[in-house]
Formats: sequence, structure tokens, C-alpha cells
Amino acid sequence: MPAPTIDRTVSATGLDLQERVVEINRVAKVVKGGRRFSFTALVVVGDEESVVGVGYGKANEVPLAIQKGVERAKKNLFKVPKHGSTITHQTTGIFGSGRVMLKPASPGTGVIAGGGVRAVLECAGVNDVLSKSLGSGNQINIVHAVVDGLRQLRMPSEVARARGRAVEEIAPKRMLEATGTETV
Repeated sequence: MPAPTIDRTVSATGLDLQERVVEINRVAKVVKGGRRFSFTALVVVGDEESVVGVGYGKANEVPLAIQKGVERAKKNLFKVPKHGSTITHQTTGIFGSGRVMLKPASPGTGVIAGGGVRAVLECAGVNDVLSKSLGSGNQINIVHAVVDGLRQLRMPSEVARARGRAVEEIAPKRMLEATGTETV
């Protein structure tokens, strides 16, 4: 059973958000007179510090699809708990048949990820992380699996509070020494 997710929803007002188009797909609907083409766009927005959101837009033209994706992504923004420039602990996100494993990495490692995973992590401000995509190769499933994994992350203070312990008992000694204090 996956860990319970904590609501970290954020409003888009006052944030300097960057947009990244992960995938644009042309879809065809067969009608009596031939084919009708429309477009879908998978978009990631984030402030490149700790806030990220994903949106999926559909329209008859590419710019409109991207615009709809951005609007939907801004409605789904959430805050990612980090430890320095990496994530707080290892996690595996699942969406549909897509699975993405995310592992914290030491400073200077960079984002070891491809395509959609890289876009989400960079927009979230995670600069050092290892990832592995398992299962589906569908970009939509992979991006939503990364979001699921990031939503599962918790700070050591949250874990300590839930267990009724001190943070020193929960967090690794190196993590406490490196930060001195925690930031959510």
C-alpha cells in the first residue's frame, strides 16, 4: 500500500512559472468525409525552485492545446519537499502501467533522467537525482508517475511527527548536519 500523500497544493498567483512542452500528439477522428485532426499537448510548469504542476490539453490547433495544458497545469501545482538540491528519500511513483523510481543523489550528480521525467524534475527545482523508468513507455503515464512519486515525498520532520519521535531519531545524521535546519 502506498504512503499517504500530504496536501501541498499551491496557488499560481505571484509565481514566476516556466513552461515545458513534453509531448505533442496529433490524433485523428475518422468521420464520413474523411479524417478530422486535432492535437494534444502534455505540459509541465514550475518555478524551478520547489513548485511543479502537469497539465494535458486538447484542441484543434497546437498553440491552443498548449495553452489549455498550461492552464490545467497551473491548477494542479504542488510543493516538492527537498533536501538541498535533491529529494528527501527514494520513492517509486505509479500511474497506470508506468512506474518511475526516483533516488536522491549527491550534489553535482545532475538529473539522470530522460524526456518527461527530466522536464518534471527540472521544473520542480530538483537538480541532483537518479531515476529509472519501469514499465510503460507512454510519456503521459511516465510524467504522471513522476508526479505521484514527488507527491509521496515527506520531510523528516513530518515522519517524526507522525511517529511521535524526535527528528534526530528519524533523519540520517548526514542530512541533519548538512542542513542544520529543515526547509519544506
